[in-house]
Amino acid sequence: MNLRHPLFLVLPLLILITSCDSSERKKEAEQKQKGGGVRPPARADAYIVKTQLLTDKLETPGSLLSNQETEIHPEVAGRITGIYFKEGSFVNKGALLVKLNDADLQAQRKKIETQIRVAQQNLNRSEKLLKIGGISKQDYENTELTLSSAKADLAVTNTQIEKTNIRAPFSGKLGLRLVSSGAYVSTQTALTTISQLNQMKIDFTVPERYIPQIKLGQFVNFTVEGNNRTYAAKIVATQSKIMENTRSLQVRAAVQGSQSGLTPGNFAKVIINFEPNPNAIMIPTQAIVPQARGKRVYLYNRGKAKAVDVTTGLRDSANVQVLTGLKPGDTILVTGLLTVRPDAKVNLGRVLNGTQQPKQKGDSTKVTIAKQTK
Repeated sequence: MNLRHPLFLVLPLLILITSCDSSERKKEAEQKQKGGGVRPPARADAYIVKTQLLTDKLETPGSLLSNQETEIHPEVAGRITGIYFKEGSFVNKGALLVKLNDADLQAQRKKIETQIRVAQQNLNRSEKLLKIGGISKQDYENTELTLSSAKADLAVTNTQIEKTNIRAPFSGKLGLRLVSSGAYVSTQTALTTISQLNQMKIDFTVPERYIPQIKLGQFVNFTVEGNNRTYAAKIVATQSKIMENTRSLQVRAAVQGSQSGLTPGNFAKVIINFEPNPNAIMIPTQAIVPQARGKRVYLYNRGKAKAVDVTTGLRDSANVQVLTGLKPGDTILVTGLLTVRPDAKVNLGRVLNGTQQPKQKGDSTKVTIAKQTK
């Protein structure tokens, strides 16, 4: 057997080459399974950031209040001898509403008035005697003090009598009568209510982020249920601090103009129109990528995607305002975001303008380019 035959030399070499080629293919297959292969550049459309006019309004619930409203309570206890008002009627300030029994006070006043007349006569005689030296200066002053004391007692009694006359504290509309004639009432007993309706107020709350835009003297509009009219009100006051449970500020406004059709306690829908922002940055909502702690967008920078953190503000159904992180002229990616990675290469498709509304296959959100917010 000739070992130098060419077949015996070529066969081992072929086996070695085949083994090496098989090993290389196996390594390549393993790398592809592990994701170690080269990822092709993502394809995406872009949007050039620009400033736009942004108008904003806030709708919030409110409640109507009368300018003044209170329960009517007696200042002293006693038995009711007369009721001089009709339920639901309008009365003027000082009008007599309820009378309490004051017979004992009237008798006491007559007694004091008699004491005053006697004290005055004594004072007149003492004055004549003092001139001729019939009495001392001290005796005259004692007589004068008696008269002054009696007059003071009369003033106190008159005040107590007046407290038995329950009068309207201001002009307004009375509520329902809560007592009857002959009833004994105390200072804790409510007789009726009174509301001043010629100037009404409305209370509503504003979320914390809108507080810097709330100004005294600012006008708001509101509507109420069962009425197609739109009313106006002017902000007159705000609460001194933010409510911790709702993170909102309570605001009070005075209703302007005609107030027909309004009733205290009405539920109102308040509409606040804020000053427009001519330089707002609005981008398509699809461009925002939520993160665990914040939000980001992808900038197109020299053929690569650059992740940039942003803070957002107002939004509508298609657009969102960017407060920080972007500037006019930046190019952001708006499609293909599911395949884009930071610093990865990107092949641009179209650079969109404000009239285009493309879709990206495979994305779960609809692309809508920002337009002027109305």
